Amino acid sequence: MQFNDNPYSQQQPQHPSDLFPSLWGSEEDTQRATSVILAKVFVRMFVALVVTAIVSFAIISSQTLIYTILENQAIVIVAAVVQIGVVLVMSFGMMKLPATAANALFFAYAALTGVVLSVVLYFFTTGVIFQAFGITALMFAAMAIYGTITKRDLTGIGSLLFMALVGIIIASFVNLLFFRNDMLSIFINYVGVVIFVGLTAYDTQRIKRMITSVNTSGKDCVMAATPDEAITKISVFGALSLYLNFINLFLRILMILGRRR
Repeated sequence: MQFNDNPYSQQQPQHPSDLFPSLWGSEEDTQRATSVILAKVFVRMFVALVVTAIVSFAIISSQTLIYTILENQAIVIVAAVVQIGVVLVMSFGMMKLPATAANALFFAYAALTGVVLSVVLYFFTTGVIFQAFGITALMFAAMAIYGTITKRDLTGIGSLLFMALVGIIIASFVNLLFFRNDMLSIFINYVGVVIFVGLTAYDTQRIKRMITSVNTSGKDCVMAATPDEAITKISVFGALSLYLNFINLFLRILMILGRRR
């Protein structure tokens, strides 16, 4: 099968079946392809979480490293700023980046998250950290499964959840700068749990939607020259979205449990 010489051309868009001749021959093949790509998404996300955990616990385990970071807040600020930059590049430039570069940026982001997260985890007991992780994993798994199997279109819910997320971010900054109210912080954390649980289901379904939008003009379209490139881009973007949901859900639950060292 011949590919369009210019796969990014908008004049002659290719149907996903043109790019995935071995996967998209039938509805059964489409479902099988979706399962394969979702598996890649969750494997990448799991590996990224392992990278984050290794970096965080390596720093916490070293008094020299953790005290250096705690005494030099510029390290955390720089890491956080670079994190934001990486997320912006990946979110808005993912489909233009080479697949290998996108993959490298994703794991670099996971390592940076480990640095920033170590400062938070240092103030909590090991028991509560593992308890928060366990609760997060169960809630995340349940909503990821729901997002995978549901026939309901979650697009509208996703938009509402994003607006709610912006709202709690603003509320968090206002509370931090002006009120420092513990009850408001607890309320924001509970709302955050609801938001990130919902976003997990939405983003899982969005990944499935991206798979059927390769080289089209749809909202969640993915532009790629080869099947392997499309698969890698979708799996990296999907892994990043779900990874962010998992980390934020974990932090909200950790704050709710709240037993410090």
